[in-house]
Amino acid sequence: MADLKEIAEQLVNLSVKEVSELATIMEEEYGIKPAAAAVAVAGPAAGGDAGAEAEQTEFDVVLTSGGAAKLKVVKEVKNLLGLGLKEAKGLVDDAPSTIKEKVTKEEAESIKTALEEAGASVELK
Repeated sequence: MADLKEIAEQLVNLSVKEVSELATIMEEEYGIKPAAAAVAVAGPAAGGDAGAEAEQTEFDVVLTSGGAAKLKVVKEVKNLLGLGLKEAKGLVDDAPSTIKEKVTKEEAESIKTALEEAGASVELK
């Protein structure tokens, strides 16, 4: 008996051309209609790719503007990142600047909220 897990892995990794060829073989040799074969074979592969692209797991926090209350923003950047006052001021003055890279969604949202409460404009990328 064939290793079903190996067959499933091969089916999921088929290209569109290979799926088409498989559908033709299944119809001609086994009497299985191509639409059913295409859905059975291409369905999991297409669903897996779409889910992977839709769900972003790492974010960059970008300070786009220090806002009117720049001193509050500088203090908040200093506290959030553990920087010295001069380094924090430099990040705020050089806006747009990346504050943190490749952080979780929760951490990115937390940083964004804190900076916006201080008066800054922030983007998550």
